[in-house]
Amino acid sequence: MTLLRVDASIQGPRSASSELADLVLAEFTATRPDEPVLTRHLGEDPVPADVWARAIAGAFTPEADRTPGQTDALGVAASIAGELRAADAAVLAFPLYNFGVSQHVKAWMDVAIAGAEPGARLLEGTPVVLVTTRGGSYGPGTPREGWDHSTDYLRRILADVWGAELTVIEREFTLVGINPALDEFTELAAQMRKDAEETAAEAGRSLATR
Repeated sequence: MTLLRVDASIQGPRSASSELADLVLAEFTATRPDEPVLTRHLGEDPVPADVWARAIAGAFTPEADRTPGQTDALGVAASIAGELRAADAAVLAFPLYNFGVSQHVKAWMDVAIAGAEPGARLLEGTPVVLVTTRGGSYGPGTPREGWDHSTDYLRRILADVWGAELTVIEREFTLVGINPALDEFTELAAQMRKDAEETAAEAGRSLATR
């Protein structure tokens, strides 16, 4: 069983999403220590921004007429799509940035789609744990209700387009303790963190029993 882990945070060791993904992996590897884990960190090693355009152009160009850049881009796209196809399970840690999907995640998804045949179900039947974190609160009745343009998009791609068996772990108010304007939510944020950590641990145990 090969598990694919993909992170997208730009926060390094301070990343709340990576912290939750670590908990998922810890529970998984505690039960299945010998299983290979393939990692890709889009925040530290992003897919180059021009790969998607070159791969698309290359796909519509006869092989003999492709530029070296187009050939290279198609190779990158095929490799990323292949990682998804080959995964028996996946853990994806994708925080909300500027009310949407990070540019790193969007580029990775676009390139994966370019590297597969049209309509390919790259994660068909694959158990996938999506960890997503938000600095504030975006739930019903909050000032930011409706401003999260990331989570639903990720569900559409991962589950509806790629066919994943998706579990979503969400944690809000990660900026509490960092942004003084949110100090009044300290207790609520602590409970949200605890709940997310428990859910992450359970998701890791569940993956290990697949």
